[in-house]
Amino acid sequence: MRVLVNDRWQGEFTVTETTDYFYTVEGWVDHFKSWQEALRKKIKAGLDVTLEMQAGAIIVEEASQRAAGSDAENILAWARELKTGNAAGGRAFDARLSEMVSRYPDRHFSTVCPWELRVVVDSERAQFGAWYELFPRSFSAEPGKHGTFRDCEAQLPRIARMGFDVLYLPPIHPVGSSFRKGKNNRLAAEPGEPGSPWAIGSSEGGHKSIHPELGTFEDFRRLVETARQANIEIALDIAFQCAPDHPYIKEHPEWFRYRADGSIQYAENPPKKYEDIVPFDFECEDWQNLWTELKSIFEFWAGQGVRIFRVDNPHTKTFPFWEWCIGGLKAEYPEMIFLAEAFTRPKPMYRLAKLGFTQSYNYFPWRNSREELEKYFTEITQPPVVDFFRPNLWPNTPDILTQFLQTGGRTGFAIRLILAATLGANYGVYGPAFELCENASREAGSEEYLDSEKYEIKHWDLAAPNSLEGLITRVNRIRRENAALQTDKYLKFHDTDNPELIAYTKSVEGGGDAVLIIVNLSPHYRHSGWLELPLEDFGLDPKKTYQMHDLLTEVRYLWRGPRNYVQLDPASSSAHIFRLRHYVRTENDFDYFV
Repeated sequence: MRVLVNDRWQGEFTVTETTDYFYTVEGWVDHFKSWQEALRKKIKAGLDVTLEMQAGAIIVEEASQRAAGSDAENILAWARELKTGNAAGGRAFDARLSEMVSRYPDRHFSTVCPWELRVVVDSERAQFGAWYELFPRSFSAEPGKHGTFRDCEAQLPRIARMGFDVLYLPPIHPVGSSFRKGKNNRLAAEPGEPGSPWAIGSSEGGHKSIHPELGTFEDFRRLVETARQANIEIALDIAFQCAPDHPYIKEHPEWFRYRADGSIQYAENPPKKYEDIVPFDFECEDWQNLWTELKSIFEFWAGQGVRIFRVDNPHTKTFPFWEWCIGGLKAEYPEMIFLAEAFTRPKPMYRLAKLGFTQSYNYFPWRNSREELEKYFTEITQPPVVDFFRPNLWPNTPDILTQFLQTGGRTGFAIRLILAATLGANYGVYGPAFELCENASREAGSEEYLDSEKYEIKHWDLAAPNSLEGLITRVNRIRRENAALQTDKYLKFHDTDNPELIAYTKSVEGGGDAVLIIVNLSPHYRHSGWLELPLEDFGLDPKKTYQMHDLLTEVRYLWRGPRNYVQLDPASSSAHIFRLRHYVRTENDFDYFV
């Protein structure tokens, strides 16, 4: 540990395994260093230090009694030298003496923090990754036909080329038939309509079963392994809710709530009603068996090779369950990642992170203005929040089509992509809908998609000319090639004189390469302005030229000084992703950049 300022100290230790570390803090008076400090002042003042040398000799001699072997002999020899007073010229401050005495401190009156502290160490994928969500049933080569895991497997090379690390699948279980929802969330489904994947369970099975039309368990395990060979992890949706014809309801009616008329309580979010979904009662009398069974669902899919789970609405379940469940799972599978789909108030969202959730959805989709973005990301990328909360930024989901995306056109999608991919180390997109800039809402003022994939099988024309596949691929490559974009720390916003231009840098610990991102937040109009950049933060001389390399367009600019002019036109590009490079001139007038 070392002192920072006044009575504030800082300590550190290196973690080497993906596990939980427990530690505490012990403090004591260092009499030897206190003696050295007082001695130094008296020598500087020209005072007689004979007695001080005798006092120091006693402290060192006591340290020799706590030492063993050659250390004890060496420290004792030093004590004899101090007694002679010959060490006043500098030997009393010898680094070897200080190091040896510090090995054997007097902890007789030490104070120990009375509780354990904890550090959770996650895998590297928890810190940095790009997620791609797709519904396997919509990827058959034949329009209108139910897709399979083999069809999904055929998409892996394309998803890998685009630079995604995680392929997230909505629930893959049998879909209930009772109260099945139809197209555009109609109350009654027409014959042949597939229903919502989140209405889990039927006579064909429940949370430990696979929808028969998707394939077999062998097909699923093959998908997981083939994805892993392409450096992609499969993430599976876990939604703790049941369709009315789920086997659990017949086998364990005590696990559910019932209304006054005796009918089972379906899910509601007034004015919305979800008659096709029945929630569990986490506080029922048989809660211990319920909790054990729900935990076993994660264990079951872990047995199929899954290590990443997106958890549906965890904030609506009992918090002690998550602490117990995730803690037990990570004891066996420390590399597991849990993404909380918790669009809720900040404190419950943060509490879930402390209970064990690795990442979390957040308010990014609805933060549009520069002021909103700067305020929110300053909060979640600074201590104390950054020490326990890891955001995963999604511009869209099957449930969220924001007004910005509805009205911003293709450029609006590009803007939100670049913001998500550069403000956060983890981000994701509801894949084909985002790639193809799907922006039609079911009705005015709604964030529901028109003809939502949640209720029907889609057929996506991935070769459409308006696809963002090229931009997504480039942005993901930039993320992988620049370590500054692989962490949520070291984000700093910078002033521009135009509120439609947001500017920020990401850097790495200890300095080094930095990336400057400038985004025109208007999808329709060209904007320009002057940017103020604190060059000293990046080791740049304000009197010398430096190069700004735009990684999006490969255009290079020479800038000088902290104030420079920028202009972004949506017709060509709505953003710069600059890599800052130092401009160097040698004695031989050879110019180069580092």
